[in-house]
Amino acid sequence: MIVKDIIDDIVPSIWPLVLFVSVVAISLRGAYIFKGSRKVVIYKEVLTLVFIIYILCMYHVLTYQNTGYAGVNFTPFKEMFRYTFGSYKFMKNIVGNIVLFIPFGFFASYYLNTRKAITPVIITLIVSLCAEGMQYYIGRIFDVDDIILNVFGGFLGYLIFVAFNAIKGKLPRFMKSDGFLNVLVIVIVVIIVLFAMGINIFSYL
Repeated sequence: MIVKDIIDDIVPSIWPLVLFVSVVAISLRGAYIFKGSRKVVIYKEVLTLVFIIYILCMYHVLTYQNTGYAGVNFTPFKEMFRYTFGSYKFMKNIVGNIVLFIPFGFFASYYLNTRKAITPVIITLIVSLCAEGMQYYIGRIFDVDDIILNVFGGFLGYLIFVAFNAIKGKLPRFMKSDGFLNVLVIVIVVIIVLFAMGINIFSYL
């Protein structure tokens, strides 16, 4: 439910920006590829576009709400224990801060192609510090607990990347091919887009 609420809040206000940036990115990337007659690996191109869209959505989530209540919290775990486990605020403020940075940890690990956690974790820390500082100066709260949760989310994203690589290494050869991965990524993206539009295709199965 919390994911659906967040999507319902984000999509109406950010879809024009996402559409515009997507058209610009696809046009420029397409011209670059075809001008040089370069090989196109669809799933890699789609993942890059998804990462750009994710960054736009993350920026929107970090800046669009609850302004006018600037403050600071430098005490670790102080805010975390304010919420009842499983409550709406717990899911939004605790789980939400973790989930928000899981994709970042995954993409950072993917683009760096690293098996060591330290690099994506440090990058997540830097980005989270920037986000919290930015929020303070636009009238929100700088909260060290958010940084802790964000970094934990980035670490989980790294673990997902490592697990993905481990599973991929044991798959049949055809499932490692660019063709299969292209189709898989396109199907996943279509499902996500339909879900964001409020269409649950699984209800029709």
